[in-house]
Amino acid sequence: MSGDYETHKNQQPHLSYAGNKVDLDKYALFVDGVTSNPSKDYQSFLESLSTLDGEGSNIHRLLTAAVGISAEGGEFMEIVKKMVFQGKPWNHDNREHLIIELGDVMWYVMQACKALHVTLDEVIECNVDKLKKRYPGGDFDVHYSENRREGDR
Repeated sequence: MSGDYETHKNQQPHLSYAGNKVDLDKYALFVDGVTSNPSKDYQSFLESLSTLDGEGSNIHRLLTAAVGISAEGGEFMEIVKKMVFQGKPWNHDNREHLIIELGDVMWYVMQACKALHVTLDEVIECNVDKLKKRYPGGDFDVHYSENRREGDR
């Protein structure tokens, strides 16, 4: 299909999805059936948090870190997306905005480090060790990227 909006708009009425209708009620029942209780029930959620906290997980800080890293990483990606796909310019203001969002990501990374009782240096060292095992020659290799050894996360 052409990248031209008018061409695309004019072709849309000719598209047909006949026979491909999804029964959303059945799908909703399926999704509910394969969703864990803590994901859909407040009391189960609290019990899960309590159990994890009792095991020493520092779950409140981990949850803060996980939500924050995802949210701030999304904000960082939004800026990059707009530059790549929507014409947002590469300029001083957008570069500064990226740095600010990256700082927000780091704040949450440090929350995770606190929760795990680990330093950022230890996290980086662990990452380097993992990548040295994955890429034994020291260079990126598509084969090793796509064909991971057992235990390689």
